[in-house]
Amino acid sequence: MRHKSQVPVFLLFLCTTLNYGQNTSKDQTSETRLPEHFWDRTEFKVGFVGTVFWSNGLSVGTEYLWKESGKTKIRKGNERTNTHQFLFNGNLGFVTNFSSKTDTGVYTNFGLTWRRTNKKGKQFGIELNPLGYYRSFLPETYEVDGDSVDRVFLPGRGFYSPSLSVGIGKQRKGKVRSGSYFNINYSPRFNYNAGILPTFFLQYGFRFNFKNKKQ
Repeated sequence: MRHKSQVPVFLLFLCTTLNYGQNTSKDQTSETRLPEHFWDRTEFKVGFVGTVFWSNGLSVGTEYLWKESGKTKIRKGNERTNTHQFLFNGNLGFVTNFSSKTDTGVYTNFGLTWRRTNKKGKQFGIELNPLGYYRSFLPETYEVDGDSVDRVFLPGRGFYSPSLSVGIGKQRKGKVRSGSYFNINYSPRFNYNAGILPTFFLQYGFRFNFKNKKQ
């Protein structure tokens, strides 16, 4: 009889030990339940883009939340939770040199963004866009064919132009203007005069979620 009465005590001790081990874990990762509706996962963005001193313009885009997870860390008794997101994104922009108009173009790109957000809403992200296209537009241009001189319609050419961005931002939960961002962007243009033209520019703007009711 004494031996049988010890079994529940052993099981209780085992359960208590496992529970204690889980509570004192330094790192815990959990999946976050995503919004069910398309527009709840979608945000729009608009901002300034350019090299400040050479060419400047505007960009618009959209982001769609694909995956999201939360990672909790316990350091010195304080709990810190970071949210990790993977988002599909697309961008459309226009840049020009307003003084000379010698470097005017439009671009579009599509890819994937990884973004980390801490409990204070501070964000760090990396955006990779392997699908990119840049179309340049030249000033008034003419072509000569024998004795004929004709004006060229929409002079310029297109380039394959992927991009890589690294940046920081700030989240505003429950707001229509749901966040801000500042990125450093590298976007080479391939087959530019039989080579590659590396271009760097800055991006600063805001994200919007029109499903949020608070202003």
